[in-house]
Amino acid sequence: MKNKFVTVFGSSVPKPGEEEYETAYLLGTLLAQSGLNVCTGGYQGIMDAVSKGASEAGAKAVGVTLDIYNSVPSKYLTKEIKCHTLFDRLENLINIGEAYVILQGGTGTLVELAIVWEFMNKKMMPKKPVACHGQMWTEIVNFMESQIKKEKRETGLIKCFSDIEKCAGYIINSLSGTE
Repeated sequence: MKNKFVTVFGSSVPKPGEEEYETAYLLGTLLAQSGLNVCTGGYQGIMDAVSKGASEAGAKAVGVTLDIYNSVPSKYLTKEIKCHTLFDRLENLINIGEAYVILQGGTGTLVELAIVWEFMNKKMMPKKPVACHGQMWTEIVNFMESQIKKEKRETGLIKCFSDIEKCAGYIINSLSGTE
């Protein structure tokens, strides 16, 4: 699994020592210890935490940044891919990932989840493992699943977890073919 990447989406706000940051750090560590690399939006908060956990455990940590942001990239990145438009950035984040984890975040994270979900549902990309962590995503996914069912589209594409170890385990097992 050494060359496989998991794209992780989440907020740029959490700081070291805060629960969301430490959860993301643990996720990066768990993925790396299983031989997986990570890809994030490349900045601070959850993106920094995931990159730190992965790089400290010996994995690659790719950050896909946007040159219009006046932000400092994570110092834990092993590679930075600079993009000029938000759509180019989103395309890179999605294309690099062979699986996705959605952690706590705001509207940007919601957009990222929605694009991945829509692309899979409309068969614009192959089905890939997608795991959401946290109560907020569980509520959003459950609500959307009822609408998707009404529209007679495929349900069950997104898995939700309240435990980060189980979330990581689902991704690791899916990419190793044991899920």
